[in-house]
Amino acid sequence: MRIFVTGGTGLIGRYWISQRPQDQFTVLTRQAAPHSMPPNIDYVHDLSQLKSLNDYDLVLNLAGEPIVGKRWSPQRKQAIRSSRIDLTQKLVRLIQQSQRGPQRLISGSAVGIYGDTGSMAVNESTAIIEGGDDFAQALCRDWESEALSLADTRTVTVLRTGVVLSRAGGALPKMLPAFRFGLGGRIGHGQQMMSWIHIADMAGILNNIVDGEGINGVVNVTAPNPVTNAQFTRALAKACKRPAILPVPQWVLKLGLGQASQLLLDSQYVLPDRLVEQEFQFQYPTIESAFSDLI
Repeated sequence: MRIFVTGGTGLIGRYWISQRPQDQFTVLTRQAAPHSMPPNIDYVHDLSQLKSLNDYDLVLNLAGEPIVGKRWSPQRKQAIRSSRIDLTQKLVRLIQQSQRGPQRLISGSAVGIYGDTGSMAVNESTAIIEGGDDFAQALCRDWESEALSLADTRTVTVLRTGVVLSRAGGALPKMLPAFRFGLGGRIGHGQQMMSWIHIADMAGILNNIVDGEGINGVVNVTAPNPVTNAQFTRALAKACKRPAILPVPQWVLKLGLGQASQLLLDSQYVLPDRLVEQEFQFQYPTIESAFSDLI
């Protein structure tokens, strides 16, 4: 299979590509080809280099500037939106110009689309209630809208992904040093729900969509057992064989990150009902099993 990937050098794309040596990939990247990438990849550095995507069977769209870890200045917000929404718009236009293919687009999104759900569990059929000042929710909404605009002529799947747990990148390696020194702790009151996914299950879900009959429309890419931040903290501390007794107050996060602190303080109780209905077999359905493998 020939697959065109944006965001292919990121955490998810890099891992998934490494699991599929039988396929041929073209990766869109602004950087030089990373040394750690497998050999079955060609690179392009600008979509304007391509007149169509006729030679590809599938497009996987995962590109996006990091949204976590920095304050959201007006310039930062614009960069985050452009890297997702503007790029997806250009990609959709390029697919529309391709008469022979590709027939499927798989495009990224996040559980942030649901906003702050508190203790209410949500699934793919839950109506989205928009908040007035929720940047992450508006970002996901507009990102999804661009991808789904192709649904009349192509098969489109949108991945509403939770926190991806991996040794190679993302949130976990940033948290581990503090927890290994016994300096970890819950964030705020710790009752906010966290919806997460092990990187191996993330790749398995992608394989299921690509190789099987797949899932059209939106799908929640999360483990079937979300946890509170306090439960997540206890499980991580136990895996590190250390206590977790130093909570991070909300005011510290809000002072340091401003509006971006909502990514850590909002509650998202998201269930992957469509995956469960299709009897997808999670390798790591609980946070304890995930940390047992990763730590």
